[in-house]
Amino acid sequence: MADKVGAVMVVGGGIAGIQASLDLAESGYYVYLVEASPAIGGVMAQLDKTFPTNDCSMCILSPKLVEAGRHLNIRTLTYAEVAKVEGEPGNFEVTVRQKSRYIDPLKCTGCGECPQACPVPIKDQFDEGLVDRKAIYRPYAQAFPNIFTIEKGDRAPCGLTCPARIDVQGYVALIGAGKYEEALSLIWKNLPLPGVLGRICPHPCEKECNRKDLDKPIAICELKRFVADQVKEIPLQKEEAKEERVAIVGSGPAGLTAAACLAQKGYPVTIFEALPVMGGMLYAGIPSYRLPRNILEEEIKKIQSLGVEIRTNAPIGPQLTLEDLFKQGFRAVFLAVGAHKDQKLGILGEDNPRVVPGVVFLRKVNLGEKVEVGERVGVIGGGNVAIDAARAALRLGAKEVTIIYRRSREEMPAYEEDIEEAEEEGIKFQFLAAPTEIVSKDGKGISLRCIRMELGEPDASGRRRPIPIKGSDFWVELDTVIPAIGQTPDLPFLKGMEIETTPQGTLKADPITLQTSRQGIFAGGDAVSGPWIAIEAVAAGKEAALSIDRYLREMNLSEGREKPKPEKARYDEIYAGQPKAPRERMERLTIEERRRTFSEVKKGFTEEQAKREALRCLNCGLCSECLQCVALCKAGAINHQMKEETVKFRVGSIILSPGFDEFDANRLTAYGYGRFSNVISSIQFERILSASGPFQGNLLRPSDRKPPKKVAWIQCAGSRDMTQNGGNEYCSSVCCMYAIKEAVIAKEHHHGVEPTIFYMDIRAHGKDFDAYYERAKKEYGVRFMRSMISKVSERPSTKNLLITYVDGEGRIKEEEFDLVVLSVGLNPSKGAKALAQRLGLELDAYGFCRTEEFSPLYTNKPGIYVCGAFQGPKDIPETVAQASGAVTGASTFLSDVRGTLTKTKDYPAEIDVKDQEPRIGVFVCHCGINIGGVVNVPEVREYAKTLDGVAYVDENLYTCSQDTQEKIKKAIQENQLNRVVVASCSPRTHEPLFQETVREVGLNKYLFEMTNIRDQCSWVHMHQPKEATEKAKELLRMAVAKSRLLQPLREPVVEVTKKGLVIGGGLSGMRAALELARQGLDCALVEREAELGGNLRHIYYTIDGNDPQKLLRDTVDAVMKNPRIQVFTNTQLKSVNGYVGNFKSVLVSNGSEQEYDPGVVIVAVGAKESTPAEYLYGQDSRILTQKELEEKIIHHSDEINRCRNIVMIQCVGSRTPERPNCSRICCQ
Repeated sequence: MADKVGAVMVVGGGIAGIQASLDLAESGYYVYLVEASPAIGGVMAQLDKTFPTNDCSMCILSPKLVEAGRHLNIRTLTYAEVAKVEGEPGNFEVTVRQKSRYIDPLKCTGCGECPQACPVPIKDQFDEGLVDRKAIYRPYAQAFPNIFTIEKGDRAPCGLTCPARIDVQGYVALIGAGKYEEALSLIWKNLPLPGVLGRICPHPCEKECNRKDLDKPIAICELKRFVADQVKEIPLQKEEAKEERVAIVGSGPAGLTAAACLAQKGYPVTIFEALPVMGGMLYAGIPSYRLPRNILEEEIKKIQSLGVEIRTNAPIGPQLTLEDLFKQGFRAVFLAVGAHKDQKLGILGEDNPRVVPGVVFLRKVNLGEKVEVGERVGVIGGGNVAIDAARAALRLGAKEVTIIYRRSREEMPAYEEDIEEAEEEGIKFQFLAAPTEIVSKDGKGISLRCIRMELGEPDASGRRRPIPIKGSDFWVELDTVIPAIGQTPDLPFLKGMEIETTPQGTLKADPITLQTSRQGIFAGGDAVSGPWIAIEAVAAGKEAALSIDRYLREMNLSEGREKPKPEKARYDEIYAGQPKAPRERMERLTIEERRRTFSEVKKGFTEEQAKREALRCLNCGLCSECLQCVALCKAGAINHQMKEETVKFRVGSIILSPGFDEFDANRLTAYGYGRFSNVISSIQFERILSASGPFQGNLLRPSDRKPPKKVAWIQCAGSRDMTQNGGNEYCSSVCCMYAIKEAVIAKEHHHGVEPTIFYMDIRAHGKDFDAYYERAKKEYGVRFMRSMISKVSERPSTKNLLITYVDGEGRIKEEEFDLVVLSVGLNPSKGAKALAQRLGLELDAYGFCRTEEFSPLYTNKPGIYVCGAFQGPKDIPETVAQASGAVTGASTFLSDVRGTLTKTKDYPAEIDVKDQEPRIGVFVCHCGINIGGVVNVPEVREYAKTLDGVAYVDENLYTCSQDTQEKIKKAIQENQLNRVVVASCSPRTHEPLFQETVREVGLNKYLFEMTNIRDQCSWVHMHQPKEATEKAKELLRMAVAKSRLLQPLREPVVEVTKKGLVIGGGLSGMRAALELARQGLDCALVEREAELGGNLRHIYYTIDGNDPQKLLRDTVDAVMKNPRIQVFTNTQLKSVNGYVGNFKSVLVSNGSEQEYDPGVVIVAVGAKESTPAEYLYGQDSRILTQKELEEKIIHHSDEINRCRNIVMIQCVGSRTPERPNCSRICCQ
């Protein structure tokens, strides 16, 4: 067996994991606390109060968060998951997957500025989707660690689809936030022609937009155009100038993009353009009604402003060869010559002067040359050139323009939107027809002979192949024919060059690097791909620039540039509740204006339209990578390239506390959750009540943000459901009590609230639970209606809810409520099943960890323990108790390596305050609204400034939070404070926290004073805010006066007696004694009866069918055989004196006394069955208690067998004024 390791890993950072970690660290073990979410705290951090004391949940939790967070022997690993466990008990190797926060935890200061820059709203999981948060976030204000996280999903489909990998979601989000300059800057990182592409791009991104599944896709392209038109100037970054010159042949989209990218890297770039104008096919091939010339020219000028030189009328050919460029000093060349050569029809008469190829026709039109088309024009083809040529011919005066296409409309490759606009303008379409001959008519026009087609099987393009129909010829009389059936690159300049081409007549280039067969020459765009969309050419220009940069720096051209596998874009259920919203439509010129002018058809979005359209975005990728947070973060903490890591740890034991997930109320369709806005879950109601919640502690309903008057709770939502209606069969243990608590707190928030709880039965089986239930009825007026609800409906006009139920007298009633709360149950956490599989743990039928009835914290794997809700549904007190119990198991197992890995905390030298005048710092707490909702905290703060000796005053939302501890330390240092007073809540839970804080900056911890203005002011004077405020001032005055007199104290170090005393020899006492002994401590076990066992001696059965008597025998045997346990039977404790670590006790047995001096005392005296004074008990032998019945079943079963009827009367001696508690075990 490998050597044991003195470290323990705790998996799950809720209250169970935190408590277990603290116990372990204080017990001498190093702890790795692993939490899947970005912060520890779990569900308890979401709660407003805890039952039955109505204590502030965060007031209890926050000191533990801070203590665990700063404990030297606890390493907190948040946003992390256990990936693998290997090894053996005592020496496990655990592999932890550390997810990327995209924020450096060593640099993040937790300042909270970054969310203000983020434009992406996401449903806030911590606030249960009631409001939005940003993609960069901290789960809650008091979170530990105080570090932000960027949430990223799978890449949004729009960005994945864009060939140029433009951050579509990012710029759309920025437009929605009104950050137009930032949006354009983000686009420019990947596209230097946003105004151009915003008009001509076929937007493949929109075809994949998830919004299409809800209504219509986002108008991505038109938003790009909007922001390009809206912002005329943006700062462009440029690296330090380099010497290597680069030549680019062609000023189309590929050439211009490559030029812009290389110029920004500092390279001198010269573009050689054969045409007399800049822009290549963008200028010569696209009519101005689609792309106004001023837009193209402005964006080219912006590229030129980077230092790019563009030479027009400079074709590459005999006068200027590619070799000449190298001789002139260019170190690399990018060929981006496009595809300007028309394909021939291959029919008779094609050489007729009235036949003008589409590309030639458009070039003449766009260069301003005079073009005569006559009245009747026929355009051959179905692509974008054909549509553009037809619409241009119409604007040149043609009265009738017909597009002849050999397939059907469905197969047309032209953009659907352009086809529709052509139809609107009067363009005619002749589908399923192809030309076969052109005949001249003596200078008076031409006749075009066509044949009709039918569609056969799909060809290589995926479209159905057109097949001529014999004998279907027909003639069309025309003045001009414009063939537009495709283009190829025009490459005569390659003559004599060692540059390979493809059989299709395109340049051959490496698909990754775009390098040609000639070193130093790269090629991309239509010259390589054949005629294709401009955005693909842009992408090619980007890749070419990257390759050329690497080439000139003598780097590997292809490293890290493998084509990524297609990613599956995220479409989460979280977006399913989005309301439908119509897609914005640009205003257009009238049909008449369009037919007679080349003015731009689409007028663009107004600002209001653009914002509305942008806000339709579903933010599928979560973080949009707009990089606004990077620009804002002064600490330089944000790194969007951060990768997840795997880290390995050696531990001796593992404690599992992954907690639970709330039951998904969407499964209960009859209650309308998710459909009716005012039907909410209980955890949502907790967030509504919380001061840190979405409504700042104001009780408001979601639909209209108005206070509800009638509120209904429906119990057992998703629990105790045997009907197969989507719920779970088991009771979730906590729902009855938290519903009562929520009703009580709702009443405290708004006295006019009328709470009603619909229930099957009330399970109030904890200490003071039943008394709490009775108080809710009598003092708060909570109405309890015993009825199982089958359906909830909504009044659409008011959003009120209707509940139909059967009352206690069997009458069917319908009642209207403003708000309905579903008391949802507890499910095993989503990651629990996968975690169990990785660890080889057994689960029960419901997905909770399977444990033995008599060893509920031990899993089937030695060395691995479980606690909290992963073991089964339970409340917070029981969870905390189990956490400490699991620690006992782990520390017993590793007792021989205790203290081998722990560190000792060093404190700064203590400040000598002996001769200093008091300089007191006062910190007043709002405690959310627990104090601030009653006490006027700003008034108390101002009052504190007037008190003698006070040098600094501050108020805080939660003074016990981690960030406030840092503020206190900073205030002490900056203001030379030598006394500290905190006015907040209970010193019982918080004083050690604040004492540790002041000690960390050199103050003696006894120079701290605290006053409880929550319990003594805001709680007891809840309805008297003025009096509560005045009392808070008085208490603070006294605390400050006392602090002036404080002197530093020195704590003596005393030896601890390493022995234990356990009082009570029942099962609990015996187990406690055994655990002490197994950890190497001597102990005494005192039992007043003659033998050990207590009540266990009278229990013979369990619900699970186990044998309590065997458990008794085995436990007693283990105790008696353990040499470290001294058993005292027939013995009672007479007295205990002393203090922690050094007690003195006197034991009395048979009249003689014996001293025993332990360091710790464990009280396990158990309980006894009450003796009934009612129901004729003691007067009739047939009336028995449950314990007596069980004895009779075992020892006198014949008497039981003779009984025909047995009646059990429950709650005898329980839930009465004398004994107000439920005794918990009676029912079972």
